[in-house]
Amino acid sequence: MTDYNVSLESAWVIKDVKSLDDAIGIAISEAGKRLNPSAKFVEIESGFIQCPYCENDLNCALVVANTALVGLSLDMKVFNAESGEHASRIAKSVIGRALGNVPLKVTDVQEL
Repeated sequence: MTDYNVSLESAWVIKDVKSLDDAIGIAISEAGKRLNPSAKFVEIESGFIQCPYCENDLNCALVVANTALVGLSLDMKVFNAESGEHASRIAKSVIGRALGNVPLKVTDVQEL
C-alpha cells in the first residue's frame, strides 16, 4: 500500500458576479464551505492554464454577462491506496460526495 497526492480540477459556475477576482474568491469560498465538514483536508486553489503563445500562466476563469465559470484545482493526499488509479477513484469519491453535482477531472497522481 502506497500514499499518493491526487490533483483534480473542477468547474464552478457563479451567477451575479461583477469582476473576475470576485468570481475566483466566491468559488474558492463556496467550495471550502462544501468541503469543510467532511473533507476539510482538501487544498483548494484557483486553476491556471498555460497560454499557447507566450507560455505564461493565465487564470482559469471567465466572466460573461455577470456569470462566471471558474476552474479550481483540488489537491488531496490519499493514504494506503493499492495503485494510482485506486487513489484517484478514492479522491473523486470523497470530493465528489462533498461537492455534489460539480464536474471533476483527475489531472495528476503522484506517489509520495
